[in-house]
Amino acid sequence: MTFTSTSPKGTALVTGASAGIGAVYAQRLAKRGYDLILVARNAERLKTLADRLSAETGRTVRTIAADLNNKTDLLKIESVLRDDASITLLVNNAGIGSVASVLNSNVDEMEAMIDLNITALTRLSYAVAPVFAAKGSGTIVNISSVVGIAVEMLNGVYSASKSYVLSFGHALQRDLADKGVRIQTVLPGATATDFWDTAGLPVQHLPREIVMTADHLVDAALSGLDQGELVTIPSLHDKAEWDVYEAARKAMSGRLSNAVVAPRYAI
Repeated sequence: MTFTSTSPKGTALVTGASAGIGAVYAQRLAKRGYDLILVARNAERLKTLADRLSAETGRTVRTIAADLNNKTDLLKIESVLRDDASITLLVNNAGIGSVASVLNSNVDEMEAMIDLNITALTRLSYAVAPVFAAKGSGTIVNISSVVGIAVEMLNGVYSASKSYVLSFGHALQRDLADKGVRIQTVLPGATATDFWDTAGLPVQHLPREIVMTADHLVDAALSGLDQGELVTIPSLHDKAEWDVYEAARKAMSGRLSNAVVAPRYAI
């Protein structure tokens, strides 16, 4: 499936685009002049959003109803990313979460979470990265979460999946930065979307002072992209905290492999 773009900015493909953060990304990117390919499971919601955005912005908005946990659907989106030369931006937003402990969660549901949060995001990134590298331009935005760092906060599989997205983003930056491809990893904190209903903790039960609107989250993330940030944490007020954390991680990285056992193990 191939689309053509009439926009000088090209086409942005957004997953999980029918509601919440993905829908706000779609609106903001259309206003920035991107044509859109919107991907989500709910075809009716997608069409309603696409019709509204086309009317509001005049941009070309196409939709693909796809379940990224379905291998056939996932391969279809991979083909779009490989074949449509107008695509200049991929927003890997689709994902699902949970607040349940390992003792109260279904392992099949956890596997499905891994398939969506990790496998689909990885495969879509792998599909588009060579295309962007070949033309020396393009942007991949991967939506992680603050629980990728604060891993004890929610369900362990969800936190681990978002730690993966953060780690994967670092590796993508290493591999693609010199090819002209931009990578941004966004770490939302608690955001007022229906994510929380699916996760098992309605957002109304969270302290209001920790919950950001999806509009503010996306606007901040796009501002971070404009500023050239590799990792954007919209709810972290003191960026120096992240800088110190990253500097410590990178400094320790050079000391993690050693032929000599650490003295504390007394071998």
